[in-house]
Amino acid sequence: MAYTTETTPSLQVAELDDSPEKIFLPPTDPNAEIIEIPGYTLVYVNGACPRNYRVYKADSMIGVIFQHITHWSNGVDSLRYAEPVDAAVGLDKFLNVARISKTPTEQPPTEEELLDKEFDALASDEWERLKRYVPQAKDLVAA
Repeated sequence: MAYTTETTPSLQVAELDDSPEKIFLPPTDPNAEIIEIPGYTLVYVNGACPRNYRVYKADSMIGVIFQHITHWSNGVDSLRYAEPVDAAVGLDKFLNVARISKTPTEQPPTEEELLDKEFDALASDEWERLKRYVPQAKDLVAA
């Protein structure tokens, strides 16, 4: 059994059948069209103009780049690249910057702030923090 795609123009749907055509061939598949460039492996997915390639760094897919008639692009910036390696490196750099910018730079909420959240919105680690929390006597106010 192999995975194939329907010919729906706006949506590709994977279906099981006995067709020899496969989609999303891994880079190790002997039938995959592969471009090896230093540090990256490009695997052809589909398309005529642009041609779509999945970009692998080591064993992980990092994204998709596109081969147009006159240039390459990566979809994360508006640059046009002369070579596929430049588009892959641009994609990789963008993802590294995005990953760094997502790292938490602010402090976790205080226990008092957690007490203001709805119970259903608390994560399990927040519940654990609240179980161990003992308010200071100065924080207590008589009602």
